[in-house]
Order: sequence, then structure tokens, then C-alpha cells
Amino acid sequence: MIWQIDEAILILVMICAIGALQIKDLLGAGIVFGAFSFMMCLLWTSMGAVDVAFTEAAVGAGISTVLLIGAVFRTSRRSKD
Repeated sequence: MIWQIDEAILILVMICAIGALQIKDLLGAGIVFGAFSFMMCLLWTSMGAVDVAFTEAAVGAGISTVLLIGAVFRTSRRSKD
């Protein structure tokens, strides 16, 4: 694949990772974590590891994000610190 696309996806992965750590709103952090998982799925696909990308999409971007957002709704939404 074109290396510029790989580099753009990698930059988006790093932005999502830093954003997920910096956001105080737990719902927003869960959504950014889902975007991080989806970007990792794209990165795995560009490297040719389609089976790993499919697992990342199903588990990382799918189930984990839904469970994390569900847990946020059952607890308080804002972080105390």
C-alpha cells in the first residue's frame, strides 16, 4: 500500500490514543477508544494481516466499545480527577 496512507493512519492512531487518555468525560473516552480500535483495524489491514484486522474490528472496535459505554452508563459519567 502507499506509505503516505500508512503514515496518515499511524498519526490518527496516535492522536486517538493520546485523546483517549486526556479526555475527562468517560463516554467521550470510550468513543475515542472505539475510534482507536477502528484505526488499528485499518492499520492491520494495510499491513496485510486481514485475520488480525477482522479480530480487532470485532472485538476491539465492536464488543469492547459497547461494553465500555454500557459500563459508563451504569456508573457516573465524569471522572473525579
